[in-house]
Amino acid sequence: MSDRRATEAKDRDARRADPAGHGRSRLVHRRRTPVGTPPGTLLPDVGAAPSAIRMTEIAERHATVTENASVEDVAGAMKAGHRLWVDVVGLADLDMLSALGALFSIDALALEDIVNTHQRPKVDLYEAHALIVVHMFDGVRVASKEQFSILFDRHHVLTFQERPGDCLDPVRRRLAATHGRIRARGSAYLVYALLDTVVDAYFPLLEAIGDRLEEIDRVIADDPHPGVVTDLHDLKRELLVVKRALWPSREMLSALTRGDLGLIPRDVHNYLRDIYDHAVQLIDMVETYRELATSLLELYLSSVSTRMNEVMKVLTIVATIFIPLTFLAGIWGMNFERAASPWNMPELAAYYGYPFALGTMVATALGLIVYFRWKRWL
Repeated sequence: MSDRRATEAKDRDARRADPAGHGRSRLVHRRRTPVGTPPGTLLPDVGAAPSAIRMTEIAERHATVTENASVEDVAGAMKAGHRLWVDVVGLADLDMLSALGALFSIDALALEDIVNTHQRPKVDLYEAHALIVVHMFDGVRVASKEQFSILFDRHHVLTFQERPGDCLDPVRRRLAATHGRIRARGSAYLVYALLDTVVDAYFPLLEAIGDRLEEIDRVIADDPHPGVVTDLHDLKRELLVVKRALWPSREMLSALTRGDLGLIPRDVHNYLRDIYDHAVQLIDMVETYRELATSLLELYLSSVSTRMNEVMKVLTIVATIFIPLTFLAGIWGMNFERAASPWNMPELAAYYGYPFALGTMVATALGLIVYFRWKRWL
């Protein structure tokens, strides 16, 4: 118990230090159940958002939405024979989740996977329902990543989100529209619509990353600066987060399209294959952008190295020009006494000795510059 409390305290401190999850070096690991915990045990997450139910009663001609519904409201709608989409936002209220589990006969292992939000994207088939786990983004920020769980049977769909804010408004608008086949189809088609919206939200996220890479490419070409390296590392870290969410999602979508789940009619399989194609396309985009980020980092380092070589070349040329000048100044600076010996410096007694010395130095420097240009070193 002490180890678990220590882990939860560390998680609390990390969230307080970076509550929005925007920190550049955010390496907070999700809480996992202690070793040896019995299967199906529900343990609260200290950082879980408060729980709320948004219930949508689906009829062929209309859909009725109830905000902040209670478990009793859901039970009453079930008794009335309505098809339901129960959207649970926040996983802090384990009593509510347990009550929903009892109401819909949800397997204890499925509830454990929903509450413990460190799951890999997957699909699990149970006796009366199926559980799909994916990672969802809001389409704007990589930091918005959360686990999104979909549990459904032949009549009802339950979704579970970690916190408020999602990308599912297009599905809600389709349900509220006057004409829409989403209400006339069964729960499997609603599951398809939810998955399609979640996967499509990856596209604007990756397109924004692509725009940032293009901007970095322009900066490197015009005026590279050290901040480019930090930006590239941030983008590579974000792409890694997206990649970890997409790769297992592709496997999950492939399992759905194989028709192993009897809860999904055959006519919905074609739509699921379309989502699978989108996932493959997204994975290609992620790999392309990761390679581009690596190439831009290499281009930056090459550009910096080239600029350093140019600077070193200029400094070397300047030093080379001044070497003979220093040599001449050293010779004439020895100041031998001309009267003591005829072999001493005759220039010491020359009337124009100083202008002659300066002219000789200037001519030597100009001669070296002309020679360097002739050799194409300048």
